[in-house]
Amino acid sequence: FCTLPPKPITEGDWNGAGMHTNVSTKSMRDEGGLEVIKQAIYKLGAKHAEHIAIYGEGNELRLTGAFETADMNTFCYGVANRGASIRIGRDTEAEGKGYFEDRRPSSNADPYLVCGKIFDTIMGPEAPEIEPMNKESA
Repeated sequence: FCTLPPKPITEGDWNGAGMHTNVSTKSMRDEGGLEVIKQAIYKLGAKHAEHIAIYGEGNELRLTGAFETADMNTFCYGVANRGASIRIGRDTEAEGKGYFEDRRPSSNADPYLVCGKIFDTIMGPEAPEIEPMNKESA
């Protein structure tokens, strides 16, 4: 039996362990895909609490807003921002297409539930726009 707690050492300055999940669809990888990625991110933001609820036990110890994480109760995204809930890579922004990384799932999350929830959400109805989090202001 093996467990993978998201924050095995809670004393001191230690990063936790996440199951960062890279996400793309064909339309995200096609020309103009960055706009499709942003629409997916807005949808994820609208259902943030639902995602957190299935993203692993003990995740509140890891998602504190410190150690390259966003606070568990706040949804944000940014380009090349490891402190955001969702990170868009610099290469994706530069090329205008690619993928994004959901940094919220913990190391002990069920990958099938995480992927199912992400795709159920991003393939659903539209959601309101969210302003990106500037890395420098984080």
